[in-house]
Amino acid sequence: MNIIVAADKNWAIGKDNKLLVSIPADMKMFRQETTGKVVVMGRKTLESFPNGLPLKNRTNIVLTSNRNYSVKDAVIVHSLEELLEEIKKYPTEQVYCIGGDSIYKQLLPYCDTAHVTKINFAYAADSYFPNLDEMPEWQITQRSDEQTYFDLEYEFVKYERK
Repeated sequence: MNIIVAADKNWAIGKDNKLLVSIPADMKMFRQETTGKVVVMGRKTLESFPNGLPLKNRTNIVLTSNRNYSVKDAVIVHSLEELLEEIKKYPTEQVYCIGGDSIYKQLLPYCDTAHVTKINFAYAADSYFPNLDEMPEWQITQRSDEQTYFDLEYEFVKYERK
């Protein structure tokens, strides 16, 4: 399974259920990477999308403990066990965990590839991604040249589990 995330220099990923920053090239990379694939997310991540609707041209799987939660065009699961059963229906390389922080933390042990947009800035934040640079089982296998968006520097970094 893949994980895909944009994180600042402190591995912060969001504040008040919103992304820290919207970088067009990051959004484009996310679309290219996930279109036609399976995206796994928590309820709050889904609700942060435009109109709270699932992403188009993808299989959307939402993990929530709320047994009464339902949303059109999404598969709803209520436990990690149920989620792991559901994703067995798909090739593992086609499955992308897209957040939020608690979902990332729960699914990281099941992931072997992480696509990280590393933003060279520290934001005020209330949600974080685990620091892969401090985890010996993860190594950087690809990194882009440094990119800029206005005065913001960032790069695309691919981590793989050793």
